[in-house]
Amino acid sequence: MKVSSTELQNNFGKYLILAAQEDIFITRNGTEIAKLSTVKNCNQVQGTVAREIIQEIAPVYGYGKRATYDEFLQIQQNSDERYEYIDGEIFLLASPKTAHQYSVTKLTVIFSNYFQDSTCTPIVAPYDIELRRTPEQVSIVQPDLMVICDLEDHLDDNDYYKGVPILIVEVISKSTQRKDLIQKLDLYMSCGVKEYWIVNPNNRQVTVYHFEEQNIANFFTYKNNEVIHSYIFDGLLVDMIQIFR
Repeated sequence: MKVSSTELQNNFGKYLILAAQEDIFITRNGTEIAKLSTVKNCNQVQGTVAREIIQEIAPVYGYGKRATYDEFLQIQQNSDERYEYIDGEIFLLASPKTAHQYSVTKLTVIFSNYFQDSTCTPIVAPYDIELRRTPEQVSIVQPDLMVICDLEDHLDDNDYYKGVPILIVEVISKSTQRKDLIQKLDLYMSCGVKEYWIVNPNNRQVTVYHFEEQNIANFFTYKNNEVIHSYIFDGLLVDMIQIFR
């Protein structure tokens, strides 16, 4: 069986199951670039092929692949795909769905209006943000929406921002929940982000975290048609009915 890289990306679980029955050849622009196949004697987990299969395509897709920072930069430079690199692990960014883009667009308009006379600037993805737990431990993320209040002070000679956004918004999907709810929450908290919004179009909820001294100072989950309040920006209010389809 042959499938395109886009088809595999959007239906990864399905093709893991099919790989137990036959080899699947992955193509990009009509050219075969990888093979997904079962691993002899591998364990089965709830009817899906075990993690060994994922490792076979990891060098191409960066799905769960562990790599050094230099290896990640090489992959990023030689690919047209979008990737994130979090704590030594590479993640391929899937094409967002309509509900995701709807929420991002609505929030961008609201944020742009709120910050129009401010020194802070809202910026949307794709835009690489470099975060460091230590000088050697580098992660690269592309938040859906972020607010930067020191943009001009932290631009390098190539016009890339090297600071830390004060507020970050991630609109999650089923495929990104673990990364956004656990890995990114810990990364943002540890690296100096002050406020983190997790927007979930599936259950129409928004959780806002306030970080202080690399810990969670406050958090609240908004539901139904409540009004979201920022902890750090007075008057930044978002009516939830505005941001969900």
